[in-house]
Amino acid sequence: MNDDRSIIITDVSPRDGLQNQARPIGTQDKLGLIERLAAAGVSSIEIGSFVSPRAVPQMADTEDVVRASARLAPTRLSVLAPNLRGLERALACGAREVAVVLSATETMNQRNIRMSLEAATQASIGVLRAARDAGLRTRAYVAVAIACPFEGPTPVSRVAALAEAMLDAQADEIVLADTIGAGSPPQVEALLREVVRAVPVEQIGAHFHDTRGMGVANAWAALQNGVRRLDGSAGGIGGCPFAPGAAGNVATEDLLVLAEQSGFRTGIDPAGLIAAIDHAQAFLGTPLGGRALPWLRRQYAKGEA
Repeated sequence: MNDDRSIIITDVSPRDGLQNQARPIGTQDKLGLIERLAAAGVSSIEIGSFVSPRAVPQMADTEDVVRASARLAPTRLSVLAPNLRGLERALACGAREVAVVLSATETMNQRNIRMSLEAATQASIGVLRAARDAGLRTRAYVAVAIACPFEGPTPVSRVAALAEAMLDAQADEIVLADTIGAGSPPQVEALLREVVRAVPVEQIGAHFHDTRGMGVANAWAALQNGVRRLDGSAGGIGGCPFAPGAAGNVATEDLLVLAEQSGFRTGIDPAGLIAAIDHAQAFLGTPLGGRALPWLRRQYAKGEA
C-alpha cells in the first residue's frame, strides 16, 4: 500500500460482530451482510471463524459462508483459524486468507483457549507458517494490546515482542487489538512508538472497541502515527465473548467519516454501507449504528450528497 492517503478498512462485523449475538443468525442473513459490504466497496471483510461450534455457536456455518462468498473476489475475505485444525477446515472450503489471535497476557489465553502465553504464541506461529506454505494471506491479531480484563494494563514491551514474533512467522499484517476498548490516544501513540521499532508501520493494523467512547479518537491517533489499516464493524456490532465488558467494535461508518473528512480515501460508498447496516439491523432485530450514522442517513437518504 504505497498511497499514503489511502486506508484499508477491514469490516469485521460478520465475524467479530456476530459471534456473540444471543439469537441464532442464518447463513443467508450473514451472506446478505457480506454481499452488501462488498458491493459498498469494502475491500477487506472478516467473514467467519473456524473455532469450536460449542464455544461459539454463531460460527458453526463458516464453511458454508466461505464457499458461498467465493464469487465476491477480488474482495479480500478472511477467516479466523486459531489452530492447525482450524486451518485445515479453512483450506478445505477454499479460504484464501486466515487470521490468528494471540492474546498478550497469560490469563486471557488461559480463559480464552486454555493455553499458556508461550503455548499460544507457538500455536499461532505454527498456523501462520503452515498458511504461508499453503499460499494463503495472513493476519495476526495481538489481542488485549492495551489492557486485559483480568490483568490490567498490558506491558508495551510484551506487545512489541509478540508483534515481532508474528512478523518473523511471516504474517502479512499484524493487528494491534484494544479488545476491551480501554485505550486512549496517548496509550495508542506509546504502543505504536514501541511496535514500529520491530514491525514496519505498513504492516500494522489497528482494531479498536468503543467501550469508553474512544474508538474514533484512537483510530485518529493510529492514523497520525502512520497506520493505514483499520478494523471496523458495520453498525458498531460486536463484543468479545471471552472478554468481560467488551463493547462493540468502532463503527465502520464512523471510521469512514473520520477518514473522508480528514483527506483520506477508503473506497467505500456511504449509501452502500447504510444498506448493509440496515440489513444487519433487520435480521438482528435491534437498532444499530455509530455516531455518524444519523448524519449519513440525512445526507444519502435522498441522494443529496
